[in-house]
This record gives sequence, C-alpha cells and structure tokens, in this order.
Amino acid sequence: MRNKSKGFTLIELVVVIAVLGILAVVAVPRFINITVEARTAVLNGLAGSIRTAVSLVQTKYKVAGLSGAATVNMDDGTTVSALAGGLPSGAAGGIDSAINYNVGSSGLAFTAGSATAAATFGFNSTCQVSYAPTTGIATVATGGC
Repeated sequence: MRNKSKGFTLIELVVVIAVLGILAVVAVPRFINITVEARTAVLNGLAGSIRTAVSLVQTKYKVAGLSGAATVNMDDGTTVSALAGGLPSGAAGGIDSAINYNVGSSGLAFTAGSATAAATFGFNSTCQVSYAPTTGIATVATGGC
C-alpha cells in the first residue's frame, strides 16, 4: 500500500508567493496615494474652518459696533485681533485664535504673518493653506503633498 503525503508541492508554494508579490506591487502605490489624499482633505477642511471663522469674526465685529483695527471678543472667550472691517489679522492672535488652532495638534505648522501679511498653515511650503487678512480669502496649495 502506498502512503499519500499531505501538504503542498513546491510548485504550489511558488505560485502562491508569486501571487502575493503581484498583489503587493499593486497595493503599495494605492497606500501612497491615500497619504496625499488625506493631507489634501486636511487642508480643505482647514480652509473651510478659516472661511467660517472669518465670517463669525466679521459678524461679531459689526454687531459689537467696532471700527478700525480692534480686538473682537468671541462668545467662547477667545480674543481675536482684527483689521478694519472685522477681518482677522494674519499675526499671532488673529486667524489662529479665530479657528482655535492648537499648534502641532494635526501635524500642520502655523506661520504667522503680520497684521496685513498672509499667515500659513501647512505640512511644507507647497502643501499649505494661506490666509490673506486683507481680503479674508483662504487659498489651498496641494502641489507638494
């Protein structure tokens, strides 16, 4: 009587390893793209937060009857430095206070401008959100994400 051996042949093992190798080659580029997409989503979300904060600070500025450059006291106790018209400034204590930005909490670096010079939040110089305090516009750059 012949004993039948149980197990895999060498050819079957080689085929399985080859299939796993092909799957790995296909999957790795997809994971790299997920990182880029995640950073882009973070920046777009931050830009939306900036737009909302600008609107809230301007509204509070007008309701309080302020004029010229001033500090705006928000309902949550945050003080925001604002330019004439109620746009948050680009300096520290301006737009970063308006969105309650916690430095380093998301991996983004905050670079304050001056009262009228742009402030940036970003992963690097080509993957960032720029806030222009004279216009209140947030611009997203995702070229280097």
